[in-house]
Amino acid sequence: KKKLKISGRELASVPAQVFGLDQLQVLEMSPERESCLRYRMELLPREISHLRNLTCLYVDSNNLKKIPAEIGTLSHLERLTLSNNSLSSLPPEMGALQRLHSLHLANNSLTELPAPLCQLRSLTFLDVSDNKIGTIPSSIRHLEKLETLLLLFNSLESLPEDVCLLRNLRTLWLGNNHLWSLPASFGELVNLDWGYNYCSCNFEGNPLESPPPEVCSRGPEEIRDYFLSFHR
Repeated sequence: KKKLKISGRELASVPAQVFGLDQLQVLEMSPERESCLRYRMELLPREISHLRNLTCLYVDSNNLKKIPAEIGTLSHLERLTLSNNSLSSLPPEMGALQRLHSLHLANNSLTELPAPLCQLRSLTFLDVSDNKIGTIPSSIRHLEKLETLLLLFNSLESLPEDVCLLRNLRTLWLGNNHLWSLPASFGELVNLDWGYNYCSCNFEGNPLESPPPEVCSRGPEEIRDYFLSFHR
């Protein structure tokens, strides 16, 4: 088998036979989206390391409280979805997943953006919405290929200037945080979609004062001019 989906209303553990499928590439252990189920699996077994050929691992909407260090041995992993769990931290070994380009961590209990994530140089999609993240480490600048960064519903009070070095960003959602200002070089993120109907740069729900919301909505040129006016 190259692809396997495990389902069940009361799924609480991974059947041991799964770890003998050493050619498995896609493993899905998330409820069907339309069923509104929530599985009860609290631990991802250390034996996940036996599945060395995995490229996609879907474990959304369980009750995971911990990810084993052995996740770092899955060197072929490209997509990992861990949203809607009970994770408060991630193992540093995740920094070894150098082929990972898509990581979903929305709706967990993270209070900070774990440092290992900033070692994932191939990452193009990162969703850490709806956690309790209060700061973004300056090391985020290493995610030079990042195109999508979702930070909605966190506790951010400021953004580091290093976010403005992510010149490949096309989507940046910052809604419903505690941001009152943006970095002075924010207007350098010219690849963001600043349209009025679909704005891939989202600020709603923040007490922004510098620049004010009406300036932000006009795009990068207006933001640059706003900050330049203080240096004239």
